[in-house]
Amino acid sequence: MAARDYGQYGGITRALELVGERWSLLIVRDLLVGPRRYGELAAGLPRIPSNILAARLKELQAAGIIRRIPHLRVIVYELTAYGRELEPVVLALGAWGFKALGEPREEQIITPDSMTMDLRTAFRPQVAERLPATAYAARFGPAELLIRVDGSTLDVTRGDGPVDLAFAAGPGIRRLISGELAADRAIATGVVEVLRGRGDLLDRFANTFHLAA
Repeated sequence: MAARDYGQYGGITRALELVGERWSLLIVRDLLVGPRRYGELAAGLPRIPSNILAARLKELQAAGIIRRIPHLRVIVYELTAYGRELEPVVLALGAWGFKALGEPREEQIITPDSMTMDLRTAFRPQVAERLPATAYAARFGPAELLIRVDGSTLDVTRGDGPVDLAFAAGPGIRRLISGELAADRAIATGVVEVLRGRGDLLDRFANTFHLAA
């Protein structure tokens, strides 16, 4: 029996019974980036109570969506093949939610995993495959990411490496991704700060990652 039973028979109903509880899809979102230890999941969802995180993990595991595996003498959680089938659903929800994003509230944060999935949502492989391979180092608040685009392939990781452009931005990056603000205006108005490399490559970034608001 799912944690929530709607008393209806159907695919959408069953999906909501499995992942419709609060926090469930955000746990799935973070695990789509990669396997995570319990503490890493808690750190990426700082508002989730520990008892709720434990309950959601048990529910998702019982549903066959995630599994616990030993890794380097610790236990990590990862998505099963069935769980990974949620990726297009999560990306589609992200694109849909972007349209109503609005301005951030003061207490809202950006996490590395949430930004990684936002970038995967906004990625346009059909555009990227016509552009030269490009590497970006992006700092979104406390989230620091290494973004490599090579043809239609996107790789987003944490860490350092050689890049063509390094920049910093806050939640206002959505104005660049939505096309509301051109790359040169984003730099001129301080929405994006170029840290090193070629500032003109921000226009390439904006073409590669785009979501209509």
